[in-house]
Amino acid sequence: MLGNRANVEQVPYLTKKEYAYTSSKKEKFLYDLYLYIKRLVDIIGSMTLLLLCAPFFVFISLLYLTGENKGPVFFKQTRIGENGKEFKIYKFRSMIINAEDKLTANKELYKKYVANSYKLDPKEDPRITNIGRFLRKTSLDELPQLINVLKGEMSLVGPRPVVREELKEYSSKLEDFLSVKPGVTGYWQVSGRSNVVYPERVDVELFYVYNASLLLDIKILLKTVLIVITKKGAY
Repeated sequence: MLGNRANVEQVPYLTKKEYAYTSSKKEKFLYDLYLYIKRLVDIIGSMTLLLLCAPFFVFISLLYLTGENKGPVFFKQTRIGENGKEFKIYKFRSMIINAEDKLTANKELYKKYVANSYKLDPKEDPRITNIGRFLRKTSLDELPQLINVLKGEMSLVGPRPVVREELKEYSSKLEDFLSVKPGVTGYWQVSGRSNVVYPERVDVELFYVYNASLLLDIKILLKTVLIVITKKGAY
């Protein structure tokens, strides 16, 4: 059962390399079958959701034509994906133009940003626009990541894709963390999301890596819907 906090300390982790050496042919076949079904669900799911959400894409795009929001509709940022491969993640832009430059220019604020697991409270973040706060609170800013899923760079469910600076948090478990595709939603998001920070977040993300299954994916997807509706844990 998924709770507000993931109780992962007692889980006997089996690394991917250990799994490869100790698993039977049947177990390997079932895991490969799971990956095949997971990709199939990703393709069908992302295409269906993109079609259903097309009106949102049009409406949100219109909001970027005037005022403080005027500018590019999408925000692209380099994230680290499966096997350490870099890719551009897509989001609806929730920040001002040159937001990253403004953040790094304020050394005290950037230090706080890093210390807080690479996040800032929206109330003190000078980069976020008014429409951006709404998009983040409702998680609508994440919708364009369905394009990443369709391209095969992400999955509907998986660990959250991180920026390169965050890789150091995973230390000796980095190879395992990068052994699966990152997801639009995942165990971290349904276990507290912005309320779960490093180093606890490492255990939460690795719990999914070591316990991934169709049943767990379904549970995470269902709970994600509930969390989006209640706007719980969103920044």
